[in-house]
Amino acid sequence: MNRMQELFNNEVAPALFKSFGFKNVMQVPRLEKIVVNIGLGEALDNPKALDAATADLMQIAAQKPVQTKARKSIANFKLREGRLIGTKVTLRGPRMWAFFDRLVNIALPRVRDFRGISSNAFDGRGNYTLGLKDQLVFPEIEYDKIDKLRGMEITIVTSAKNDDEARALLKLLGMPFSSKKDA
Repeated sequence: MNRMQELFNNEVAPALFKSFGFKNVMQVPRLEKIVVNIGLGEALDNPKALDAATADLMQIAAQKPVQTKARKSIANFKLREGRLIGTKVTLRGPRMWAFFDRLVNIALPRVRDFRGISSNAFDGRGNYTLGLKDQLVFPEIEYDKIDKLRGMEITIVTSAKNDDEARALLKLLGMPFSSKKDA
């Protein structure tokens, strides 16, 4: 069992159960899945970029990503429905816990001028989305082997009913929220 999962089972879940006054242990919020997404507008002009992003994401997530297609045609962006424009991976179970552990303890502290992440990026239903500007914060990526810096979006989906429960869950799991209030 991953150390983050042990931390959740032994310390975080009992603390959340007590602090929110749940009547049943199944009401305690937990991580359901983590979705890592790289959107590539440049894939329209350069199809090799999609392969490179897929390879990077495969190294980061330790799971093969799927390539995403455009849902609608948008003339201003010269985008046709069905064209490949990104790649994503959905992590659950042990891989999710291992990725969360690496994200919180290794990748986020490696971000340049890191002072914590915003605590306002919740969606109202207990899910948190975080954007990273480059993939080099993950130790699996070697600087010499990448062709271009690409940003990514990480969505942490929880079973929490509201943002306060999800914020408490992530804070107890070690997510480094910034201490200042964001505007």
